[in-house]
Amino acid sequence: MSQDAWLQNYDATCRLAQDIAENIHERSRLQRTGGNPAKINMTLRASLQKLKQNISQLKESLLRASSSRRIMQSEADRRQNLVDDLVTREKHLNATFRGEVKEEPSRTTLMSGAGGAGGGGGGGAVNPWLVNESEETRGLSFGEIKQQQHSIMEAQDAGLDALAAVISRQKMMGREIGNELEEQNEIIDDLSHLVDKTDDRIRNETRRVKLVETKSASCGMLVVIVLLLIAIVVVAVWPI
Repeated sequence: MSQDAWLQNYDATCRLAQDIAENIHERSRLQRTGGNPAKINMTLRASLQKLKQNISQLKESLLRASSSRRIMQSEADRRQNLVDDLVTREKHLNATFRGEVKEEPSRTTLMSGAGGAGGGGGGGAVNPWLVNESEETRGLSFGEIKQQQHSIMEAQDAGLDALAAVISRQKMMGREIGNELEEQNEIIDDLSHLVDKTDDRIRNETRRVKLVETKSASCGMLVVIVLLLIAIVVVAVWPI
């Protein structure tokens, strides 16, 4: 059910409730004048059942529209108030039909009251239960309300598009930062590998230096020993 269709169905349900109130008034007139209200009672029972079904359909379609975010939350709240008023109206009509409460006022009384509240008596039929209508939509036709809702949804779509663009840029920046971090990690890994190789080379060179030092010390001792032996031999063979 489209937004415009919901408002049209709501208006039709309001008219049905008003017709029921008129029929209850007519039934009372027949009872006062000694007429037979059997036929009108059958009509009232069927109309009250239809009113209940229409209100249920309005509730379901409003719930779907609100949960799918096809309408703004403020509009959903406004329509919920309208449905609540209809539910109260339907209960009152049922109670009036059963004779539990005083009879509903006639159409003339309701329409004159609605005309006074609306600030003018001219124009087409006015729903007397649009008491919770917001200032933004008061006095607007279905087409104008639909256009207003369309404009609001376009503004919302533009805002969502801008938000999507920002998120997309943030996503691209995140990817670039991730790529940069990967490159930095590769550089760090290369440096770590180079440091490990350099450390191994230093340890190898240190071992070689120690080996050379050990060999140099051994060679020095051999030279000293050889020189001592030569000196001993020279002294031994040198004539006294």
